[in-house]
Amino acid sequence: MSDRLVQLAANLEKVLGKRARSIETALGEVTVVVNADTYFESAMLLRDDPSLAFEQLIDLCGVDYQDFGDGSWSGQRFGVVSHLLSIAHNWRLRVRVFAPDDSYPLVASITPVWNSANWFEREAFDLYGILFEGHDDLRRILTDYGFIGHPFRKDFPISGTVEMRYDPELKRVVYQPVTIEAREITPRIVREEQYGGPV
Repeated sequence: MSDRLVQLAANLEKVLGKRARSIETALGEVTVVVNADTYFESAMLLRDDPSLAFEQLIDLCGVDYQDFGDGSWSGQRFGVVSHLLSIAHNWRLRVRVFAPDDSYPLVASITPVWNSANWFEREAFDLYGILFEGHDDLRRILTDYGFIGHPFRKDFPISGTVEMRYDPELKRVVYQPVTIEAREITPRIVREEQYGGPV
C-alpha cells in the first residue's frame, strides 16, 4: 500500500471519527462507509477540511445489494456510492452509505455540498427508488413520468405487461398491452468437424 493511501486513510479517521463505520484500502483505492444519520455532515467535512479537500463529486449511483455475493449479504439492501476527487491533494475516495430502512430507502441529499450530485441522485431515485431528503427537484429522469416501479431493483420483473409507442394517427404516445410473446431461447451450437484442431 502506498504512503499516500495510508495518509488519506489516517486523515479520514482523524476528521470523520465515529461518523465513519469503516475505512478500507483495497486495489489501490480507499473506501469509507459513513453512517446514514451523519452522511450530510460527513460530506461537508470531506469537502471543507483542508487535510481532505474533496472539491469534486465525480459520480454517484444507487446500489441494490439484494442477493449480493450469492445471497451471503446480511446488511441493508440499498446503498448510495459516491466517488470524490481532491485536486489539491491528487487523490480519490469512494464513499458508501446505506439506507437504514429497506422498505423506505432514504438518505440525505448532498446536492448542497456538490451540485453535480443533482442528476445523479435523480437517476438513483428513478432506477432504484432511493429517496434523497432535501433534494429540491427529485423526479424521474430516465423513465416515463407514468412509469410504475424502479427498473434496476433486483426484484423488478424482467418482462413487462405494457408497452409505449407513438401512434401517428392519434399524433401522441399510447400505452397498450405487450405484443411480444414470451419464449425461451436456447442457443444452437454448430461445430464443424475438426473445429479448432489440426489443419
